[in-house]
Amino acid sequence: MKITRKSQLQYKIQHLVFIVLLLACIGFAGWISNEYNYRSDWTAGKRHSLSNDTLLLLKELPFPVELRSYQPNDVSLNKAIVEILGRYKQNKNDFSFELINPDIFIEQAKSDNIKQYGQTIIEYNGQAERVDKLSEESITNALIRLHRNNKPELLFVGQHGERSINDKSPVGYSELSGKLISKGFKTSEISLLQHVLPVKNSVLVLGSINKPLLENEQNKILQYIKEGGQVLWLQDPMLDDSQLGLTKELNLNFIDGVVIDNNQEVNRMLQLSHPAIIPILEYKRHPITEKMKYFTLFTTATAITAKPQTDTSDNKWITSDLLITSESSWTETDNFILGVEFNKEKDLKGPLSIGMAQQRQIKSTPGLPRSELAGPELASQRIVIIGDTDFIANNNLGNGANLEFILNSFNWLTRNDKLISISPKNAPDLKLNLSAPLAAILGLLFLIALPIIFFILGAVIWFNRQKK
Repeated sequence: MKITRKSQLQYKIQHLVFIVLLLACIGFAGWISNEYNYRSDWTAGKRHSLSNDTLLLLKELPFPVELRSYQPNDVSLNKAIVEILGRYKQNKNDFSFELINPDIFIEQAKSDNIKQYGQTIIEYNGQAERVDKLSEESITNALIRLHRNNKPELLFVGQHGERSINDKSPVGYSELSGKLISKGFKTSEISLLQHVLPVKNSVLVLGSINKPLLENEQNKILQYIKEGGQVLWLQDPMLDDSQLGLTKELNLNFIDGVVIDNNQEVNRMLQLSHPAIIPILEYKRHPITEKMKYFTLFTTATAITAKPQTDTSDNKWITSDLLITSESSWTETDNFILGVEFNKEKDLKGPLSIGMAQQRQIKSTPGLPRSELAGPELASQRIVIIGDTDFIANNNLGNGANLEFILNSFNWLTRNDKLISISPKNAPDLKLNLSAPLAAILGLLFLIALPIIFFILGAVIWFNRQKK
C-alpha cells in the first residue's frame, strides 16, 4: 500500500478521534459511577451484604432510625464503618448515621454517656440503645430490642432440679439467657411458691425435674395454661409422676426410652460420638422452622406423641410436629450407654417426633393476644414441647442451628414471628477441605511431578538448540 500525505492525515485523524472517544468513555463511566451506586456481592456466604433476616426487619420498622457512632480519627476504620452502615441506609431511606470524634465533641459524648471509643447510640421511636461493637448482629439486635414495645418476660421455673439460667457451667443456661437478653427478652428464674404467674406478655419455661412438684405448684401451672398462658416445656426421658397432669392438659404422651439414631453415614459425616446424639436434618413446615437451613443436635432425647382428641369444642389443641427423626431411629429402652440394638418387642421404630408446637383459640381475657382469624372475642394460645434439655446448655448451644431454633421458638411463643434470629454467614470459599489421599496426590503433583516435567522440557529445548 502506497503511503501518501492524504493517507497519513486520515490516519492521524482516526488516531485523534479514537483518543477523544476513549477519553469520553472514561469520563462517562466516571460520571455514571459517581451518580449511581450499584453493589453486587458474589461471595458464597454473602458476607458483604445484609442478611435476609435483617432486610425483613428493616421493612417492619415504620419509624426513622438515627445512629451516632463515637470513633477515633482513623481514616481506614471510619471507611469500614461507613461501608457497614451504608448497607442499612441503602435498604431504609430514613436510616441516618454520623461518626463523631469524642475527643472533639466532648459535650455531646458526655450527654450520650460515652465511656470508650466504638460505642454507638441507636435511637428509634423515642427510645435509645447502646452497643459497644459495630456489626450487623449488634445493630440488628439493638433494632429488635427497640422494636419490641414491651419486652416479653421469660419465666424459668426453678427449685426442682431444673437447669438454671444463672449456671455458667457447661450444663447451665447462662449463655442462653445472655442471648435472649440481647434479643430484647427479659429472663428471670422463679419459684412457683413465691411468684405470681402473669399471663400477659410472658412465657413459662418448664424443665425436667428431679424433685416432684407440690400439688399447689401443679395447680398453679395448670391454671396458668387454662388462662391462656404461653409455655415452653423442655423434658428429658423419665417423666416425673407429678407432671402427668400437665401431659393430660396438653393432650400428649412422652414415650419411654431414649431416642437413638444409629445411621453410621450421618454420624460419620457430622462426627457424632454416640448414637444417642440425634441430628435433625430436615424440618416440618412451621413458622419456627421454615427458614432454618442448618441441622440441630439433641442429646438423650425423648419422643413425644399427641393423644387422639375427644374434645369436640372449638378450643381443642392443633398440634404440629417440629422435629422428626430419621427412619433409622428408635426409642432405646435398655441401657444405651453399654450398647444399642433395636428390639422390635420393646422399642418403637422411627421416624419419631421430639418436638411439637401446639396452638388453640380460647376465650379472650385482658392481656392475651387476640386472634386475628377468629375475631376479638377469642385469644390465641401457643405451646412448644421439646423432648430434650441438653441442646441449649452452655456446651451445646453453639451446635448447628440450636440457638436459632430456640430463639425462633421464643419469638413464635411471644407472637414476634417476624423477629427471627440472624443465621450465621458461612464462608465456604475461604477454606478448602481435602481428604488425606487427595492432599497427598496434589502434593506429589505440584512438588515432584511438575518440577520433573518442567526440567525434562527445558532439557529437551536446550538439547534441540545445541543441535542447531
